[in-house]
Amino acid sequence: MTTLAIVFTVLLVVDVYLFQAVLTVTKSLSSGWQLTWRALYWLPTVFTLVVLLWWTLADPYAINANVRNWLISGVFGIYISKVVGLLFVLADDFTRLFRWVARQFEGKAAGGLPGEAISRSEFLSKTALVATAVPFGAMAWGILSGAHDYRIRKVVVTLPHLPKEFDGLRLVHLSDIHSGSFWNKTAVTGGVEMVRQQKPDLIFFTGDLVNNESSEVRDYIDVFRHLKAPLGVYSVTGNHDYGDYKSWNTKEEKKQNFADLIEAHRLLGFDLLLNENRIITEGAARLAILGNENWGAGRFSKYGKLPEAHRGTEEAAVKLLLSHDPSHWDAEVRPAFSDIDITFAGHTHGFQFGVEWGNIKWSPSQYAYKQWAGLYTEGRQHLYVNRGFGYLGYPGRVGMPPEITVMELKRA
Repeated sequence: MTTLAIVFTVLLVVDVYLFQAVLTVTKSLSSGWQLTWRALYWLPTVFTLVVLLWWTLADPYAINANVRNWLISGVFGIYISKVVGLLFVLADDFTRLFRWVARQFEGKAAGGLPGEAISRSEFLSKTALVATAVPFGAMAWGILSGAHDYRIRKVVVTLPHLPKEFDGLRLVHLSDIHSGSFWNKTAVTGGVEMVRQQKPDLIFFTGDLVNNESSEVRDYIDVFRHLKAPLGVYSVTGNHDYGDYKSWNTKEEKKQNFADLIEAHRLLGFDLLLNENRIITEGAARLAILGNENWGAGRFSKYGKLPEAHRGTEEAAVKLLLSHDPSHWDAEVRPAFSDIDITFAGHTHGFQFGVEWGNIKWSPSQYAYKQWAGLYTEGRQHLYVNRGFGYLGYPGRVGMPPEITVMELKRA
């Protein structure tokens, strides 16, 4: 309750301060309209208080994940928008302060009274309210249009020692399905159909099939089981697949949840690699697919055991590693396993928000991850970070559409 009180107090300060713009803009209206618009302003605040009380006093995981995500996204969207508007009110107040100080000196220089108070700018107040609506509108558009705006990103990687038998190998890389967040099954089915149209030789899935519970994927098994490839569909686990972010009644319940997740991969037709590998042979040529359980730097879980996944791949000419978290590449893969040619990761979602236009590439993800989206190369080793197929928390994407990676391996 103490944390709730602190959070709500901070949010209330934002509300009260921005409300000054509402007072300025509505001062010329009739008393009835003034009351109406000013009361409407406080409705989102009431909504926020109800959500925060529910989150603190009840069990938010007792309800549908989609409902939970929409409620939290609503609160987040409201206050991100209000903070943007707040910047214009602050600008107005700094301008008023500067002019007031200037008038003080003018009054003293003339031997008169101090300068009078300066009223708020109606223009900046209106601008503040318009600015408040822009990010909220963008977030709404990101839900309605961006959440399932699947994009195919094609990339070619040249490997000097790639056997001629694998020259031109075509694979699809998916990551971060987060089936518990989906709200449009028809659109998701369309995304899967886009994958099938690429006719890949291999399909890789690099983790986070669910948000917390294995049951979340139940309604989508009939959708994702259509992902097929001649050389197989291979998958690994992500940090959300272990149920670490949910309070379980018993350890056995959590253990059963993970067992059910493994079964879900089987029902999907995914070959789940739990710190193990598979060898694909074409004639005398051998290509190794290594699957590492989630291993993330910092606070993220470290279930992965790369030495176990690597064991037995020494004879393979090319080694491809599936590892959910891209921080694993710099932390363990490159320093200790220089023979791993390409690492496939996801996890970042590109923050589900960013700008990618020409040579401009920006997202808040870059402040948390050195490698956060796309292809990275160090020496003879490569890392590809998929921007994610699904979404988590905020049920949409702005400027960072969901990704279907199509990679072709070429022999130098």
